[in-house]
Amino acid sequence: MQRTLAALFGAALAACASDPPSAPALPSAERYTVEPVAAPAAVAGVHGGQAQHFVPGPQMPTLWWSLFRSSALDALVQQALAGNPTLERASARLRQAQENLRARSGATQYPKVDAKLSANRIDVDPQALGVQGLPLNTPFNLYLATVGVSYTFDLFGATRNELAALRSEVDHQRFELEAARLMLAGNVVTAAIREAQLREQIADSDALVALQQRQLTITERLQQLGTAPAVEVSAQRAELARLRATQPELQRQLEQVRHRLAVYVGQAPGNAQLPQFRLADLQLPAELPLALPSELARQRPDIRAAEALLQQASAQVGVATANLYPQLTLSATVGSIGSSNGGDLFASGSGFYLLGASLAQPLFRGGELQARRRAAVAAYEQAGAAYKEVVLQGLQNVADVLRALEADARRLRERAEAAAQAQRVHDVAAARYQAGGISQLALLDAQRQLHNAAIERTQAVADRYADSAALLQALGGGWWKDEAGAR
Repeated sequence: MQRTLAALFGAALAACASDPPSAPALPSAERYTVEPVAAPAAVAGVHGGQAQHFVPGPQMPTLWWSLFRSSALDALVQQALAGNPTLERASARLRQAQENLRARSGATQYPKVDAKLSANRIDVDPQALGVQGLPLNTPFNLYLATVGVSYTFDLFGATRNELAALRSEVDHQRFELEAARLMLAGNVVTAAIREAQLREQIADSDALVALQQRQLTITERLQQLGTAPAVEVSAQRAELARLRATQPELQRQLEQVRHRLAVYVGQAPGNAQLPQFRLADLQLPAELPLALPSELARQRPDIRAAEALLQQASAQVGVATANLYPQLTLSATVGSIGSSNGGDLFASGSGFYLLGASLAQPLFRGGELQARRRAAVAAYEQAGAAYKEVVLQGLQNVADVLRALEADARRLRERAEAAAQAQRVHDVAAARYQAGGISQLALLDAQRQLHNAAIERTQAVADRYADSAALLQALGGGWWKDEAGAR
């Protein structure tokens, strides 16, 4: 029997002696893209066409949205950070994790001390016990007061790893909160830019409808005079209907953006008091911070959250491993017994104490504990793969935005050139119309081309603003500066 116990105990120790799971190999990168990214060049004569250049290193301010130099935008982002229900939920989850850690720390790091007081009314039938009489008067009252102390030693790290897992959960929820704050700020900035774009597009669309209406009126008059065919009138009416059909869609998109902003700040869409945004009120950031790829993992909260889950999974492997070892518990109980009408059985206030120790070693569980440890190792490997995936996605986000900024500058240059050419055509047409060289219809057509070019240029400007915000968001904002200052 002793040999059997020794063999089982040795098997448990051998299982516990397995090497801990190795940390996942993270991708190493010296740059975000294969080819160097050109800094967005300036586009002269266009608001939002300022040159931008990348500043190496973590130079981003904590309030990164302030780079757009809009007090209305700053106030709206702060309002969203203070009243958004998603952040409230994430903050409550963080507090829950913190309290769970405090509760478990108090339950495991210190001895358990419990007091107990009981009172019982006892009546005994001597005949049922096979005796003629008892050495006490019945019924009687029995009082018992005890104080018990117990403590389980953390000989093999089960408690230490359990607390480490709970601390990692606190870190995970904290980083999740920061990620939610970063996403919310980015959503507010992007929605404000989208609103500004839509307002300019609606203004240009209204101008186009007015021009088309004038062109239709002239064409109808020419038809009455017999100098314009009916098919041309029909074509003008179809074009007017097409332009008018775009207006409700643009207005719908604008209203939806406003509704989205209301929800971001924690208000009902029907009651929200929101500022109006225009591209002219926003300033394009001239300097864009660009951290090294090796620094990105410390700046993006979603990567830090995945890292915390990896650490939590590692601690759970330690817990599952320690459960294969013996557990030693010491206990002590001090009490006092008192009775009324007790005769000679108990003297009033009799005291007693108990001291005990227990050693529990799992011997046979049908492979349960070993399987649980293997499951914990598999969970750790899963967390490692998820961590690696988040890192790769973060690198991809930055690379995509860098290329988008590069393309935005080129597209804006082309749209601005097209708008400038349309302006020249309009100026020539206006001069010729004043001199009587062309008809009013030709002038209206030049004006329509000018507004169409302006709409496309507005789209290119808005894309440049939005992608600048996307880069600041992809780099993690500036929350980690506050974290470093709090240490």
